[in-house]
This record gives sequence, C-alpha cells and structure tokens, in this order.
Amino acid sequence: MRYYLSLGSNLGNREQTLHEAVRRIGQQIGTVTRCSSFFYSEPWGFESTHPFCNLCCAVETAMQPMEVLAATQQIERELGRDHKSMNGQYTDRPIDIDIIRAFDDAQKEIVSSSSLLTIPHPLYQQRDFVVIPLREIGGE
Repeated sequence: MRYYLSLGSNLGNREQTLHEAVRRIGQQIGTVTRCSSFFYSEPWGFESTHPFCNLCCAVETAMQPMEVLAATQQIERELGRDHKSMNGQYTDRPIDIDIIRAFDDAQKEIVSSSSLLTIPHPLYQQRDFVVIPLREIGGE
C-alpha cells in the first residue's frame, strides 16, 4: 500500500524534527519513497507567533490504515507531542503527522471514515501547506 503523509512542526528545531520523523517513519512504517522540500506557513486554524515547517512524504508498506495511524501517533509521542488537537482546537506542537491519502496495491484510492481516521483527509485540499508539497511528490 502507498500512503501520503503530511508532517508539520512549529516548535523547536522544526527542520531537524521533520527529518527525524521521516527517519522513524522509514524504520517503523515502511519505505519512504518520496519526500517533498520544506514548505513554510503560518499556523492554520489558530493564532501563534510560531510559523510551521511542513513536508509531505510517500510511504510504501504492508500496514493497514489503522496500523499506520497508531505508528504515526507513536512517532509523534516519541518526538515530544503529548496531546492531539481536540474538538477542532489546534495548538503549537513539535510534530504533527497526518495520513492524507492512501492507495492499495492495485493503485485504487482507499476511501474510509471512522471516528478515528478519515481517508482522504477531509481538509487537505484547503491547506496549501499540504497541497503544494503533495503535488511536488506526485500525490495530488
């Protein structure tokens, strides 16, 4: 399966955190086949003096969507994120990893929705910090 992930950081050494997250994705989820350049943006959905550094990557893995979600959340915790956004209330964070799109081995897009995970990500097309890096790696 191929997953397109969006990563963002607006606390600490943002670029270093993103590099480390991509490294861990490669170790814990699967083979990172493409990675975009950094994209810098203002916070989306909340106000902060800390701008974001973002990127998108493509990952090949045999893991199912909920397994990828669990792994990305584990990587977030390992890199210092202690809570997820709740009820649409976003905050500054050292790392955020979202599953944006997923494709099965026949290259058919996976569409699913649950209380924990919706694929494709329901807001990604509204966010230049996702759309532009995703387009760069061929995921749009």
